[in-house]
Amino acid sequence: MSPKKMGPVVQRYAGNPILTRDDVPYPVATVHNAGVVKTDGRYFMVFRSHLFNGRSILGLAESADGYSFKVRPEPFMAPLRDGVWGEYEEYGIEDPRICQIDGDFLITYSAYSRHGVRIGLARTRDFLSVERISMITQADLRNVVLFPQRFGGRYVRLDRPHSEISPWSMWISYSPDLVHWGDSKVLVKPAGYHWDEMKIGPGATPFKTEKGWLNIYHGVFRTMDGAVYRLGVILHDLHDPSKILGVADEWILQPEDPWEITGYVHNVVFTCGAVPEEDGTVKIYWGGADKVMCVGAANISDLAAMCLESSRSPM
Repeated sequence: MSPKKMGPVVQRYAGNPILTRDDVPYPVATVHNAGVVKTDGRYFMVFRSHLFNGRSILGLAESADGYSFKVRPEPFMAPLRDGVWGEYEEYGIEDPRICQIDGDFLITYSAYSRHGVRIGLARTRDFLSVERISMITQADLRNVVLFPQRFGGRYVRLDRPHSEISPWSMWISYSPDLVHWGDSKVLVKPAGYHWDEMKIGPGATPFKTEKGWLNIYHGVFRTMDGAVYRLGVILHDLHDPSKILGVADEWILQPEDPWEITGYVHNVVFTCGAVPEEDGTVKIYWGGADKVMCVGAANISDLAAMCLESSRSPM
C-alpha cells in the first residue's frame, strides 16, 4: 500500500501557521522560507522577511519544541553596505539554509544585486554573532544546500542554476575549503508533464537515513492560473551523494491551507529546513505563499520508501 493511500504523507501541525509578521518585534511584511536546525535540545530558525521596500533580511527565532518560536528583537542578518558584500547584497538576502558540520553552523543564502543572484556563505557557532565567509557562486545560482558531512575530505553541495538552458535542474559540486568549488555535474532534471516539470531545486539540508541521504526539494508546475510550488523527495547514496537511488514520483506536500493558497505569492509551499527526530519522524518547515511559516511531520521510512518503490527517472 502506498503512503498516499494511508493518508497524507506530511501531517500538518494543527497550530499552523507557526510564525507570522505579527510575531516579529520589528516591522516586516512577511515571514517565510526559513532554515531550521536543532542543537542541544533547542531549535533555531533563520527566516526570511520582506521589508516594506520589497527587499529581504534574515531574522532569528528560537524554540524548545520546534513549534512555538520566539523571535529575537533585532534582525540576524541584513545586507551589508560596503565592499564586495555591499555590492552583491544590494537588493537583499533571501532563503537561508543551515548546515551543522565540524562544530559550525554554515548558512547559505541568496544575495541579490544589479548583477543578478549569487550565493553567500556565512558561519555562526552560537547564533549570537555571524561572519560572512565568501560568495561561493557566480550569477545566477540559487537554492544551495550543503551536506552535513565531508566525502573523501571534500565538502559537497547541491544547487540549481537560475536558467532555462538545462532547464532549472539540480546539480552537485565539491570543494576542499568551502570557497573554491568544482567537479560539477547535473543530477536531476524536471520531468515533462509532471508535477515538477517547470523547475526543481534543493530545499532543506539533506539528512542521513538508513537507506540514504534524504533531500526534500521543491518542484514547480505551470498552470493557466500561475505556477504551483510543491515538495518532493529524492534519495542519494550514503557514500556517493552524486548517485541517485530514487526520485519519488508523487509530491509529498502541496498548497492546501488558505495561507498556502493566498499570500505574497499564491499557491506556494517552499522548504529551506527539515529536522530529523529520534522517533523516526522529520519535522518539515515551509513557507506558505511567501508570507507565513508552517510545519508538519512525516515518517522518514515513508519518504525513503516513496523514493525506492515508486521512482521516476532523475533525467
